[in-house]
Amino acid sequence: MPAGPFRLVVVFCASALLIAQDAQLTRLHADLDFLTSDVLAGRVSLSPQAEIAARFIDAEFRKAGLTSQLQAFPVVGYRSDPKQRQLLLTRGGASRPLHAFTGGFYRDIAVRAPVVFAGYGITALEYAYDDYATVNASGRIVLIFDHEPQEDSAASVFNGTGHTLHAGRAAKVLNARRHGALAVLIATEPSHHSYILASPQRAPLRASAPPQAIDDPAQIPAFTLSEADVKDLLSVTGRTPVELQDAIDASLRPQSQPLRDTEVEIRASNAEQHRGSSLNAIGLLEGSDPELKSETILISAHYDHLGVQNEHLYPGANDNASGTAAVMELARLLAKEPRPRRSILFAVFGSEEQLMLGSFYYTAHPLRSLATTRAVLNLDMIARDDIEGASNRIHLVGTYYSRELLAAIRAQNRKTGLDLSTELDADQALNVLFRCDHLPFLLSGLPAVWFFGGFHPGYHEPSDVVEKLNLPKLQNVIRLAHDSAVALADTSAPPQFGIPK
Repeated sequence: MPAGPFRLVVVFCASALLIAQDAQLTRLHADLDFLTSDVLAGRVSLSPQAEIAARFIDAEFRKAGLTSQLQAFPVVGYRSDPKQRQLLLTRGGASRPLHAFTGGFYRDIAVRAPVVFAGYGITALEYAYDDYATVNASGRIVLIFDHEPQEDSAASVFNGTGHTLHAGRAAKVLNARRHGALAVLIATEPSHHSYILASPQRAPLRASAPPQAIDDPAQIPAFTLSEADVKDLLSVTGRTPVELQDAIDASLRPQSQPLRDTEVEIRASNAEQHRGSSLNAIGLLEGSDPELKSETILISAHYDHLGVQNEHLYPGANDNASGTAAVMELARLLAKEPRPRRSILFAVFGSEEQLMLGSFYYTAHPLRSLATTRAVLNLDMIARDDIEGASNRIHLVGTYYSRELLAAIRAQNRKTGLDLSTELDADQALNVLFRCDHLPFLLSGLPAVWFFGGFHPGYHEPSDVVEKLNLPKLQNVIRLAHDSAVALADTSAPPQFGIPK
């Protein structure tokens, strides 16, 4: 009968697909088991185990047929000495200590300078807003509010109730540095989140990696102050912190000004300091088009985690062995297929847990021009669920800055059928926009999105183990990332970076 051969073909194709999926599961399990093993001891930055992980990824890239290399970058690990950390306020000839709530710096510092209040510390020409337009910060210490104006208003030009890139502390400190500031003092913006300072026990406590920094002499220190100290510093303006913030938010006009007769002295030294190198593992699959192969689609993840703390291993299965295994699997898949028109760069960064040091270093020292990098797909924590019943949901973070990239991913998702959510782009409480390796690329003006399963039970805990991963979800994310990367590499109209009109 005519249908017989057709049925055989369908059965054969279905069987081949199942075999391929099973083979992929075997590879993923092997990668995940190794990355989370006792041998790699949690892959903490600057450890021999982290280097083993980077070299393992590099070897897998080479086995897949990529042109691969390890990019080393200088890192300084440090531990502050609380007894040697002092902030002094001098006014009217009298001095008293300030109580820094958080803060440290990778090198010893001694700074004394006048203080200027610079609002939210934002220069956002696209919103016709600049806190530095009427104040000279050069050679001064700047005091700024955290977050950004009007963040509780859905009508705010600053992405409504979500965040823009200007709200992040990294962007604020960089902006202060560009304006010549010597140091930054940060006040949690008083109208909205002051409870975090008043009751720090209410903030979720998670294990974290020991502090590290890229060895860069141009960096400036930043400290977060207590509410009482901020109120005292700003008292010379004749207004309270809440009144100053409300004035900015009401008119969207900066209230920046020098703080009359006010100097702050910062002295801090470290109890420990050690220098070393961390590694980014990078593999290139060159494109097929003679003209377009100079352009790049970047697929990224990070491999480091939290190591061993208090004799407990933090294996980091979801964070981020899942993304690391996915990038290696994508390299294997794409290397076997016909080459897309543009080149695809696979980058697995080190030292993400230390505030994205590897990806920040890469954007400052790119191996492929950022000017011709068309899109970034970042995979981090993609194999767990943030809430019960969300086994098919993946958050896309950063799409506010490229609706075209979001549309391209959604188009490819018609085949995969994941539940794609952009709700975290309108969220301010968790600061999600600033917490992963897509951030340095967004700050560089590139369309970049973070594929993210959400914060799950066991996040930054010893219980983040392979047995709790949702491997079918991981496979679906790999499929969507694969199809999106190929489509972006072949399109005649790559996505653009920009704020929605």
